[in-house]
Amino acid sequence: MTHLTLDDCRAMDARDPLAPLREQFELPPGVVYLDGNSLGAMPKAALARAQEVITQEWGTGLIRSWNTAGWFELPRRLGNKLGRLIGARDDEVVVTDTTSINLFKLLAAALRQQQRVAPERRVIVSERNNFPTDLYMTQGLIELLHSLGGAHYELRLIDGPQDIDAALTDDVALLLLTHVNYQTGYMYDMVDVTARAHARGAVTIWDLCHSAGAVPVDLNGADADYAVGCTYKYLNGGPGSPAFLWVNARHQETFTQPLSGWWGHARPFAMEPQYAPHAGIQRYLCGTQPITSLAMVESGLDTFAATDMQQLRAKSLALTSLFMDLVAQECAGFPLTLNTPVDTRCRGSQVSYEHPQGFAVVQALIERGVIPDYREPRIMRFGFTPLYIGFEDVWSAVAVLKDILQSKSWDQPQFHQRGAVT
Repeated sequence: MTHLTLDDCRAMDARDPLAPLREQFELPPGVVYLDGNSLGAMPKAALARAQEVITQEWGTGLIRSWNTAGWFELPRRLGNKLGRLIGARDDEVVVTDTTSINLFKLLAAALRQQQRVAPERRVIVSERNNFPTDLYMTQGLIELLHSLGGAHYELRLIDGPQDIDAALTDDVALLLLTHVNYQTGYMYDMVDVTARAHARGAVTIWDLCHSAGAVPVDLNGADADYAVGCTYKYLNGGPGSPAFLWVNARHQETFTQPLSGWWGHARPFAMEPQYAPHAGIQRYLCGTQPITSLAMVESGLDTFAATDMQQLRAKSLALTSLFMDLVAQECAGFPLTLNTPVDTRCRGSQVSYEHPQGFAVVQALIERGVIPDYREPRIMRFGFTPLYIGFEDVWSAVAVLKDILQSKSWDQPQFHQRGAVT
């Protein structure tokens, strides 16, 4: 491997066509922000948009703004903008609720769909190291159905992609996977896995929380069934911003969910006592929408207007490859175990390393102005958002990491103290 230098990184920045996009974000000076896979940076336009919503649309327009400011249509309009990043057509995506709530809707709808055509299929397959909320919501739905005297379902956990084929037995109704794994950054081949699931009679739900805005996704091209994701990571929608869900057009008119709130009604303001689902995508909604948070999502989505997912993917792979090469060059001999695929075909936009004192190392990095995050067990996650991360940032991050490992400065009491969020 060629020895890399700071000048090499600066030359990469000079050639980077996406470098000007960094100016669209509010980033503190002296900080290398490598946690966009957990919370994206703030678009500069977000502040003005928030002020507009609060002072004008709410402050002056008051309740009239549901009509005059387009509040009522906002979940669908944002869904159409977001859909262009994940291979969805207009009116196939809606931005609403949280990832967990939307996943509950999709699980219930998918199982009900399967129950109609193959009632003997009562197994849900997922990964043991899937993001916990996906497993928790699945467990909760299974327990609810059982407690109400319904069908008994089983959650079957696999250890990795190598176990999928063996797990897809004739009793499997649903395959639930995160497209890019939150721990390792491993990326599934969505087209291949979806086809294998369909061939065995199972439907698919894809969690796109670590994919949307980070890697190219083509839901329709993959013939997927359902998808869910958040907007506060690579889509830069703000802390806790509303999530999204997608349903393949072939399922839309049979989509039924237990969270049948009034915003999913065919005529919400008729105030009818009996629920009747909306004829289109609006049936995925539940209750009144959080307009201020939704408005921030639009600011994040608008930062993608000057590029496309192929350009972003090329830069993402260049950033993550550079980081892995520099860690190998500068940090050899330290107890770092790479958990992320070297093969670019199955790598998302993050790099994960395991270290025996991973939590303390991450805290030491944060104090030095390099911000990744930590996940159990002992995993340091470094997220690379091509919209605002440059190649010199990568050099700086590795230089700080090397110094912390060499000096063992992570071994101080304050770096072992855990807060509520890691």
